[in-house]
Parts: sequence; structure tokens; C-alpha cells
Amino acid sequence: MTLPHPEHATENSGLLPPPGCPAHAGGGPGAVRLFGPAAETDPMGLYEDLRAAHGPVAPVLLDGDVRAWLVLGYLENRDVATRSTQFSRDPRVWHGWSSGEIDPATSPLMPMIGWRPDCVCADGEEHQRLRSAVTASLDQFDHRGLRRQINRFAHQLIDSFCESGEAELVGTFTEHLPMLTLTHLLGMSDEETPRLVHAARDLFKATETSLASNEIVVESLEQLVRAKHVRPGQDIASALLAHPAGLTDEEVVQHLRLILLAGYETTANLMSNVLRMVVTDPRFRGSLAGGQMTLPEAVEQVLWDEPPLMVCPSRYAKGDTTLGGQLIREGDMLLLGLAAGNVDKAIRPDPSTPVHHNRAHLSFSAGSHECPGQDIGRIIADTGIDILLTRLPDIALGVPEGELTWRSSTWARHLTALPVTFAARPPRNQQSPVPLPAPPPRSGPAFSTAAPSVPAPGAAPESHRRPDARPSWWARLGRLLLRR
Repeated sequence: MTLPHPEHATENSGLLPPPGCPAHAGGGPGAVRLFGPAAETDPMGLYEDLRAAHGPVAPVLLDGDVRAWLVLGYLENRDVATRSTQFSRDPRVWHGWSSGEIDPATSPLMPMIGWRPDCVCADGEEHQRLRSAVTASLDQFDHRGLRRQINRFAHQLIDSFCESGEAELVGTFTEHLPMLTLTHLLGMSDEETPRLVHAARDLFKATETSLASNEIVVESLEQLVRAKHVRPGQDIASALLAHPAGLTDEEVVQHLRLILLAGYETTANLMSNVLRMVVTDPRFRGSLAGGQMTLPEAVEQVLWDEPPLMVCPSRYAKGDTTLGGQLIREGDMLLLGLAAGNVDKAIRPDPSTPVHHNRAHLSFSAGSHECPGQDIGRIIADTGIDILLTRLPDIALGVPEGELTWRSSTWARHLTALPVTFAARPPRNQQSPVPLPAPPPRSGPAFSTAAPSVPAPGAAPESHRRPDARPSWWARLGRLLLRR
């Protein structure tokens, strides 16, 4: 990998590597670590420092001082993501394997950059073959039926803490609802969820236990595939096994892993970020309550401002080229800086201007490898958050905002906890049914001869019917705000 000329770095930029760093060997100014204290405490600030020092493409170091380029510009990110003839998704193109830059047996980067027989690591016709199976397996679900399942899981989770009047939403809600939904869609049992939540979170942290956590996930999915050979169902695992693309068992396992991990990580972070905005930003909450912004639009705004995956691995240069003023050599690794690209001043001169109506963000990547499950992720987030806020409309932050903390890795930034308070309520299955309101009085000539309404044959008496609609969270919050 080539490095930019020393004149591109400033003496006071704070971006020069420490003595002994492998980047010195190239004779350039060196690369910045995307791990460690600076990356963990303020990743967005680090991206802006890199942009100021190097422009839209900057040299960086991954765990173990593995060299890569971080793409910071919006247009440059789209260029890399959509130009598959120049930038491959196949990790075997990377020169780091032959140079000994990484030890595949021990590196915590392997779960993220190692080659696997899935559509993420393929190009051309092979990518189309594998991607068609994934798309078909996801498209089989009716969105209304999916919402019903999410509704059921969300109420179960809320029932577990609604009586206490306080909760920590990351650990009790936003991390578990996506995993419950995804394990159901894959065809797994709900009992698998707690173990997989822990393993998935650990895997993305790129720690010394990431490889072991990856093995936990893979072993669970291998068991699932064996079970679905015997008893298939209407689930993703069965659909992949039966697809005309003819996936091998290993290919099925790796695609299940891809769907589970990518869907869980992005959706859990997205839900945490939206709910944090609800309880900490009065303008954000007021726009929701006042109808200036719908909940799906609020989700898009957060996808622009705080994408759930900040850095996306990886692309590999098929030949020498230039990008963002940098010389990229054949075999170099490039990382998509999704968070940095979303706030590029070239497309967002004023980051405070609302963009909630716009889906042109990079949060789900772009091009032929754009996330195929993004609509399912949106449905999980929209439905789960709406149910939570409808049942707990007075939800408020339970600690000073300054006490909120995050855990960051190279790839993502996680809110560690979101303590909230609210008025204690009984679980949903213990709530007394609320009778439907009486119909308005009939008056005027149009109703003078109308017959009284008669329940349909076999219908339950009105007093025993379960109400189908509750006041929306927006209406209930509006009334709460008017009282203050």
C-alpha cells in the first residue's frame, strides 16, 4: 500500500504515527489507528481530523497495525461502492495475506475481513447467484405478518419492565428485539437469543474473544441447517436450502451468519440512537409529537446523523488507480467511511438542516452490495419504537445526559446504556379492557329512519371486545406537553 506524500500532513494535526509504527517504513507521514483511545472516545472527531489532513481518502491502521485506506468523502464512497470493476469485494485480492501483515489464526479482524463463501465476498456472476438466493429468502415475508411478530416480541419485552417505572432500554429492549425477530425469521428458537446477543456484540468489538464468539454463532447456525434438512419451514434457512441457486450447506450457514450479524448490529444500534434522541433532544421529540416528522422520517434522520455501522469493510483495488487525490495500489484495502461520508460538507453544508425525507445516505452502503435486508431493519425499528412510545408516552431520561457512555470499535459506536423512567403500568395481559366510546348521537333527516346497529352474527358483545386502536403516541405526548 502506498502512503501520501509528507506534505499532505501538518505538523500539529496529531496524525503522525508513534515511533516504530510500520507506517514509517513507507517513508510517508504514517497512518492513524482506527482503534484505541482516540477512536473510542470521539470517532467523528477523528474522521474530521483525517479529512482536514488528507482530504476525502486517508491512510489508517486497523488492529495489529494492518494498513488500509479510509474513504471519507460522500462521492468517493459511492464511487468505491458502485465501481465493482475497479474495487473488488473479494478479500483474496488483498496483498496483506502474502506479505504476512496478518495472522489469520489469531487476528480479531478475521470475522470482519476474512474470506467466506457468501455474497459479500463475491463479485460478478457468483455474487448474482448468491445474492438472488438471499433476496428471495428475505422477500418471502409479508410485511404485515412481520409487524405482527415484532408487535408480539415488543410487548413481551415491555411487559418485563413496565411495572417498575424504570428501565435500561439497551439491555432490555433495543438489543433483544432485533435478535428475537431475526432468530424467528431464520427459523431458530427464541431460547437462542440471549447467547447470540452476547456473541454478536463481542464479535463486532474485535477483541481477543471475537474468534470464539464467531464460532458460537457459526455452530448455532450449523445446527439450524441440519435441523431444516429434516423439517423445513417458512423461514430463511429453509428458503436458502431450497433455492434454485443450489447453495451448499456451508454457503447457507455463511449467509445465515451474514443476515443475523448485519441485521442485528445495525438495527440494535439504530433503535438505541433513535430512542436516545427522543429522550434527550426536545426539538426532535417536539417534531415527532407535533407531526412535523413521522417516526419513519425520524429513523432516516438518525441514519444520516448517526449510522449504526460507521465503517464498512472492505473493498480491494484490482489495479493501480487514484481516488480522492491519493494513489491507490493494486491489492490495497479500502474501508467505506459511512458516517464520515454522511456528513461530508460537499453534500451537507449545514449538518443541522433536516434531511429526514431523504434516503440518499450511505448507511446501508450502495451499489450491487447495498444491504438487501434494510427494509426489514426499518420495520423492526419503526414498529418496536412505536409500540414502546405508545405504551410509555411519558418516557424520560433517567440520568443526566452527560452520564451516557458509548463503546466504540473500528466498525461501530454503541450506546452502552439508556436508563429511562416512566409511570409504572401493569403488563399488557393484565390491563383491563377499555370499552369502546359511545357512537355520536344521530340527528338530522339523513338518520331519522335509520335502524339501530346490530352486531354481526357471532360477534362478541361490545363491552367484551378488545379495542383495536389506542391513541397514538404522538397524540398522547401532545396532551402531556400541553399539561406542562
